[in-house]
Amino acid sequence: MQIVSVDIGGTHARFAIAEVDQGRVQSLGEPVTLKTAEHASLQTAYEAFRARQGGTLPPAAAIAVASPITGDVIRLTNNPWVIRPSLIPERLGAEQWTIINDFGAIGHAVAQLPANDFEHLCGPDTDLPGDGVTTVCGPGTGLGVAQVFKRDGRYWVLPTEGGHMDYAPLDGIEDAILKRLRKTYTRVSAERIVAGPGIVAIYETLAELEGRAVLRRDDKAIWTEALEGTDSIALAALDRFCLALGAVAGDLALAQGAQGVVIAGGLGLRIKDKLLRSGFDQRFVSKGRFQSMMAAIPVKLITHPQPGLFGAAAAFAQEHQ
Repeated sequence: MQIVSVDIGGTHARFAIAEVDQGRVQSLGEPVTLKTAEHASLQTAYEAFRARQGGTLPPAAAIAVASPITGDVIRLTNNPWVIRPSLIPERLGAEQWTIINDFGAIGHAVAQLPANDFEHLCGPDTDLPGDGVTTVCGPGTGLGVAQVFKRDGRYWVLPTEGGHMDYAPLDGIEDAILKRLRKTYTRVSAERIVAGPGIVAIYETLAELEGRAVLRRDDKAIWTEALEGTDSIALAALDRFCLALGAVAGDLALAQGAQGVVIAGGLGLRIKDKLLRSGFDQRFVSKGRFQSMMAAIPVKLITHPQPGLFGAAAAFAQEHQ
């Protein structure tokens, strides 16, 4: 059957037509990306996608949202939209539907995508475990976290809010980053550093440590200069970001008892080359008495261009098979 697959993040809402059968995704159509700031609600964005598809859509929807899925009022973490699941049939015209946390959807993508949709980052160059736990985390507008548990050819996905665990600095520079953030936030979570907007605090701290003027700049400008290599402080901030991501990914793997780890999210793809030579791997394994255990965990980067859309469709396929 054909369904509408939707992936709603803090900045963008992505839509595509997917085909599912027997619990798995068979195909995913060309995605359409809309800016959430340009639409009042999911309904109006859905209507815009419907118009682009000639005015008709399949009466089934798979919706991944950047928020915990609780109750009948879902408020997105980094997006002002409010979604009421009970109104999905009425508002969207979907007779069948699935709604899932966005990183829960990524978990379904990790479970169903073939090995060639992953790139090796560190640890043993082996496939992800066929049985056991795979930790999934990824920086974007926020820091998404989930885990995938496989056994006997079946799998289960557990979405979490692990990105909101406390941030743990590991050296003097990270102490300074934490100190700077505590001026604004009483409690500093990992997401305040290991997510796209987090590079601002890293950049400003490094500039202050060097005695430079701390200019107020948005994260997009800093990311652009970091990736282009046109600003030395921005480049150093990117190095620090990769180190912090390695440490956080390792902490999550320890907490979840993982035998494999996947880094996901569009930002992960953008910094792929940097991750491979940044010290990410050393930070991932540097867990004291558990260093040898951590070194035995394969760490991959998901390279599928739309894992959220694919994963939302996979979640629908699993629920409605």
